[in-house]
Amino acid sequence: MSVIQHCRSKLLQIACSSCRVLQKISLSTGGCQGSGIHLKPKRVTPRRAVLYIPGNDERKLKKIEILKVDSAVMDCEDGVAANRKVEARQTIKKALDILDFGRTECIVRVNSVNSGLMEDDLKVVCDAEKLPQTLMIPKVNSAQELATITHQVTTVLKNRELTHKISLILFVESALGLINLREICEKGTEFSLRSNTFSVDGLVFGSDDYCADIGAKRSTDGWELLYARQKLVTLAKAFRLQVIDMVHIDYKDQESLREQSVKSSQMGFTGKQVIHPSQIPIVQKAFSPSPEYIEWAKGVIHAFEEHQASGKGAFTYRGHMIDMPLLLQARNVVQLAEVIHDW
Repeated sequence: MSVIQHCRSKLLQIACSSCRVLQKISLSTGGCQGSGIHLKPKRVTPRRAVLYIPGNDERKLKKIEILKVDSAVMDCEDGVAANRKVEARQTIKKALDILDFGRTECIVRVNSVNSGLMEDDLKVVCDAEKLPQTLMIPKVNSAQELATITHQVTTVLKNRELTHKISLILFVESALGLINLREICEKGTEFSLRSNTFSVDGLVFGSDDYCADIGAKRSTDGWELLYARQKLVTLAKAFRLQVIDMVHIDYKDQESLREQSVKSSQMGFTGKQVIHPSQIPIVQKAFSPSPEYIEWAKGVIHAFEEHQASGKGAFTYRGHMIDMPLLLQARNVVQLAEVIHDW
């Protein structure tokens, strides 16, 4: 049995008691077999809007406390000039310890492994008293690079006492990265199952670097990126990963942002990158399930439980045959709705 077949078999074993996000989390936080180490399951983490803040800008970082954004990314990479990288690391380390992130996911984006800066980023950031919940890793082009990345993360964190695994979110930003994405996801799942330190649980599409790599010109509707985005969603869902869509650069054009966010959600993306606080409510609304969708999902789950109790097999609900993927989708909708209810 291949690694991917083994991993998907494991995921399906717990499909009836968890949503897609929780499947990945429960596998990756249970500890290695025979290790004697068991970490607490992580809460469901919605990533509808993922906001970037330059890591060297202390004033902007302090605003995280009031933004009510799902995920805030303190950036060491593209948002920081080359001569401010050291400052960004130190500022982020300080912010980790003094800011109250509340329900906002605390993320740090380090520099890529090929930049030669990632190891120093990790050493400084992970020396903070409070670790980030998630690390974003840009420009992952191969499974071999992922092996190097996970080794560095494990080495830096080996002496830290963790209550939860650190989540890793990987960027796809080149043609090579897209071509190799299946192998990257396969290895990411394998490494996560073996590790008590980290769990790969998301992908991000870096559209600007991708366009530059393939020589594409950006259009308003993004038709030139359709293939890449569809492939990214397909592979992410095959490996039960969250998948975050591209940035809408013109933050003042809110109507275009709203249309793009709705289409992105319809494609299967679970969230979108944002670069300005004004984009947050628009994006988070677009990626939130509607009351009608929540009602449908609860109905599917209730009908499934009734049929299970009666010993019946496949069944129809409102004229549609219900199978395991639809049940998983329904559970995921209800779980997300419960988590974001108070926001």
